[in-house]
Amino acid sequence: MHQGNIPVNGRLAVDAKGQPDADKFIDIEQLLAMARRQAKIVAIVTALGLLLGILSLIFSTSYYTASTSILLDDNLGKLADGPSPAPSNAQTDAAILSQIAILKSAELAGKVVDRANLTQNETFMNPPRSLVSRVKGVARGLVGIFGGGAGDTSNPAARRGYAASILQSNVKVEQQGRSFVIDVSYISNDAELAGRIARAYADVYLADQLDANFDATRRATVWLQDRLVDLKESSQQAAFEVERFRAANGLTAAKGALVSEQQLSDLNSQYILAQAETARALAQYNQYKSIADGGQESAVNNAAVLSDQTNTSVISTLRTRYLTISKRIQEITSQFGDDHPQAVSLRTEQQEVGQQIFQEIQQMTESARNQYEVAQSRENSLAESLKKATGETSTANRSLVQLRELEQKSQALSDLYQTYLKRYQEASQQQSFPIAKARIISVASTPTDPSSPKRTMVLAGSLLLGLFAGAGLGAWREFSERFFRVGEQVRAYLDVKFLGYLPAVGGSGTSSPDDQKPAPRAINMMRVAVEAPASAFAETLRNAKIAADVVLQGRESKVIGIVSVLPNEGKSTVAANFAGLLAANGAKTLLIDADLRNPGLTRALSLNPQKGLVEVLMGELPWQSAVKIDSKTKLAILPAIIPRHISHTSELISRAAMKNLLDEARGIFEYIIVDLPPLGPVVDAKAFAPLADGFVVVTEWGVTPRALVRSVLQAEGQILPKVLGLVLNKTDMKLLAKYSSYGSSEYFMDRYQNYYLDDAGSASARS
Repeated sequence: MHQGNIPVNGRLAVDAKGQPDADKFIDIEQLLAMARRQAKIVAIVTALGLLLGILSLIFSTSYYTASTSILLDDNLGKLADGPSPAPSNAQTDAAILSQIAILKSAELAGKVVDRANLTQNETFMNPPRSLVSRVKGVARGLVGIFGGGAGDTSNPAARRGYAASILQSNVKVEQQGRSFVIDVSYISNDAELAGRIARAYADVYLADQLDANFDATRRATVWLQDRLVDLKESSQQAAFEVERFRAANGLTAAKGALVSEQQLSDLNSQYILAQAETARALAQYNQYKSIADGGQESAVNNAAVLSDQTNTSVISTLRTRYLTISKRIQEITSQFGDDHPQAVSLRTEQQEVGQQIFQEIQQMTESARNQYEVAQSRENSLAESLKKATGETSTANRSLVQLRELEQKSQALSDLYQTYLKRYQEASQQQSFPIAKARIISVASTPTDPSSPKRTMVLAGSLLLGLFAGAGLGAWREFSERFFRVGEQVRAYLDVKFLGYLPAVGGSGTSSPDDQKPAPRAINMMRVAVEAPASAFAETLRNAKIAADVVLQGRESKVIGIVSVLPNEGKSTVAANFAGLLAANGAKTLLIDADLRNPGLTRALSLNPQKGLVEVLMGELPWQSAVKIDSKTKLAILPAIIPRHISHTSELISRAAMKNLLDEARGIFEYIIVDLPPLGPVVDAKAFAPLADGFVVVTEWGVTPRALVRSVLQAEGQILPKVLGLVLNKTDMKLLAKYSSYGSSEYFMDRYQNYYLDDAGSASARS
């Protein structure tokens, strides 16, 4: 019965309602099936890509690349230049980029042209050009003509410039990673010429470095020499002005400073010390005086403070004695009482010692006052001397400002002169010792193998491009697939029962009785189910019969319409074979050709009737008189004859006469198969819908768009509820397995062939 059961449609995985199933969006098995289906297209496009790659290698020009490596080494110039601080990374990168720009410059290219005499080399001046280069040359020529001339290469200067431009376009200069090595490569169709030009580039670059260093040093030496003469005269003149000003203003100096300045500095230091001494003496005097003013008791109590200072040994001794007596008094008093004679004697002695302490502090207070007066007198004297010295120095300071300005000017000119003298000496040495800060570490050799085109890469690239192009074309074909291929698509998109596949009959699968002219061996196509009852074709029709019996069970007679969406989908073939199979199985069956616009069934059966369905519906004769009987299957056939164009066919097959015909036929036949016009072009099938018990939809496999079938059926509100199922006609059974996944019935279609004893194509050939 050939019903498919795969989880995806032509593009995305869908569920039972036709909605994308996110869990099965990436189906590896389906992707492999797509690859199998498009393998031939991919192989053809890949072969074409490889062929194009081979052709490009055959007709392309071989180019050779010669390279030389130059090391930028500052150590080469250390002998002449002396050590220099290490440059930063940014300075190093800028220096390397500058040298790369020099190597790419037109000036250096011109020198290479002169050194290698390239203007006289015709191989260099007129190399073979590719098609793209020729197109570009023509475009440049046209631009030059409209822009005022393309240039005259016969002129030596113009010829040299043209040669230099060729060099610039073919030379490649780049840095090796983050190193100080620069690779200079030249590409040419002549291997020997490429090596010679690469070597010439390196030699000319080193010579240019030497010439540039020599010229720069020579110019700097001449300029420095002239500048030194002016600086020497200016420096000497400034020194003379300093000495003249110093003598005129009496600014005598000793040990690098003026005498007045030294005297003022000494007085200022002494005055500061005197101020400190006066402050100290005043503080000491105030301290002693405050103690003395407090009386004897205050003197005794503060003796401890004074005893910590220098020159107070007497106070310290008296205080010690006073404390000893006090302690002894406490001991005697505690043992014998306050009136004890010894206690009274000790208190008298304590009183005398306290008086001695007080007298000693009074003497120290007077001594401190004398010291304060002496310090204050000395401070006042130094203040007067400092004021006098400051007045004498103010005049010298005004002159000293001008002197400092003259000295600074003289010193600046002297330093500048020394700096320029040192540079002049260095430049003179470098001029006699020119060294280029670069060297060749890899000399260009004559290349033996072409650098382009690389045969392996071209062939591999062509193969890959062809493979990608073929895969892209195959993917486009797959994702642009809009037709029914397997039964699961029918169920998912239309929500109708899938009845099975009808193989293409006669080996073509393109001819159909729906055409205006009968196809070759059309009678064989109309009798496949009868001539090959054990074929896959007949088995699918049996499945349609079972579906009709199940859905329409309980009805003694069943009116089944056979419809399609588009013409030429083989509905008439299906109707004839379905009716023939029913009749061959012993069921009383009537086949009606109701396609009054294009009665292909009648033409295909070659009945040659005189009257048909039109005359019956018009009431010209009873339907029994127009029926033809197949002698082998006893199938009753009601043909259709269209003597003229009829525009109201829908009214004919939906009028009461058609209903009466079917009512009478129901009393005689078990099955009434009606071949109806396609749903797309005309409305006849829609008009017949109320009279039918069910419909079988015929769709051509891989031809009829899914969206069209769904939209047409959804628009037919009276037909869709009565659809018994859909068959896919003209199926290529060999390709069917490629549209299925493992586990589906289509995948094992080859194994089913053992149960199909008759081959439909063979049966057609025998008839």
